[in-house]
Order: sequence, then structure tokens, then C-alpha cells
Amino acid sequence: MNPLRLSAAAIVLVLAAPAGTEAQAGRRGDVLDANTASEKQLLSVPGITQALAKGNLERRPFMTMTDFDALLGQSLSREQRMTVYRRLFVQINLNTASDAEILLIPGIGDRLLHEFKEYRPYKVLAQFRREIGKYVDDKELARLEQYVFVPINLNAASDADILSIPGMGQRMLGEFKEYRPYKAIQQFRREIGKYVDDKEVARLERYVTLD
Repeated sequence: MNPLRLSAAAIVLVLAAPAGTEAQAGRRGDVLDANTASEKQLLSVPGITQALAKGNLERRPFMTMTDFDALLGQSLSREQRMTVYRRLFVQINLNTASDAEILLIPGIGDRLLHEFKEYRPYKVLAQFRREIGKYVDDKELARLEQYVFVPINLNAASDADILSIPGMGQRMLGEFKEYRPYKAIQQFRREIGKYVDDKEVARLERYVTLD
């Protein structure tokens, strides 16, 4: 593949697979990813105006859910934002998310906040399912899972693990695997930086680890 440096928006169109699957590019279950959703998808979310959609596209990628919340907070009340977050969100890292970020997940209260943190560090998402499944039913567990992630090991992750990253497609999956084994995260930045711009590298880096 000829190296191309693509923006965060362009990666969704070029590297998501199969080509043209807008839903795969921006959605994980019922919740859209604010960093990869198309303008059409953003405007389908109750409470997202044309101006907010434009601001989202211009400001992303958001490195934390707090950053996204700050953008919407300029024009929406907390109650309005929580309605938006039922359909649109920036996934939070289960191991590093602050209390404020976790509480942005609709339906999360102090009890579940405590349970989310009690089982840190999470090694895999299956651990989250097992532990939080003690407190909620399967339907609620599936809903909550859409809002969170556990960084995957670059050298050991399965294809399915890599493809769980929002906006990921078969072409970029191949690039992730081509440079194994990664010796340092700087190598990941250098190699993947051949195909996408620095902001998109930073977004993708949120989802990976060498631990």
C-alpha cells in the first residue's frame, strides 16, 4: 500500500471495511462514536443541531469524554447532554477514566461508579463483563459495554480485538499487524503515522498498549 497521511475524518471513509459501511464506521451497538460518526449520523442524534455537528467535526478527535462534554456544554444543559450520550459518546478507558467521565455514562450512579473502579486494572473487556455482570442484567451489561474499552495489546490482540476500535477496518487492521512485534509505542506512532495524520494516530493510540 502506498503510504497516505489521512485525517481523522478521512480514515473512516478510506480504511473502514467493507467500503461504504457508514454504520460500522461510526457505531458500536446503539451508541455512535463521536470521533468517527459521519455528519449524517451526528444529525440523527436528538439534541445535535447543525452547529453542534459542525463543531464536532471541526474539533475532533476528542482524546477524552470530558473534552467532548465541554464542547456540548457550551450550548446544552447537563440534562440535554445526558440525552445525547444515550446515542453519542467517546468511549472511556476503564483503567484510567476519572469519576467525572464514568458518571457521564447515562444511568451510572455512585454504586456502579464504585463497582467500575473496584475491579481495576482490567486486563480484557471480558473481565468487565464478568464483574459488572454481577450487578446488572445482560441487557444492561451490553448497553454499558458500548461506553467503555480496555486497551488491547498490539502484539497479541486478535483481529476481532483490533476491529473493535471505532473506525477500524480491514485495511488498517493489516497495517497494525504488519509491523509486529512492536518494541515501543514510538514505533507504533512512526509506522501508523505513514497512513494517517498525527491526530488520528493519537486517537488510535488510546486503544492500544504494549503492556
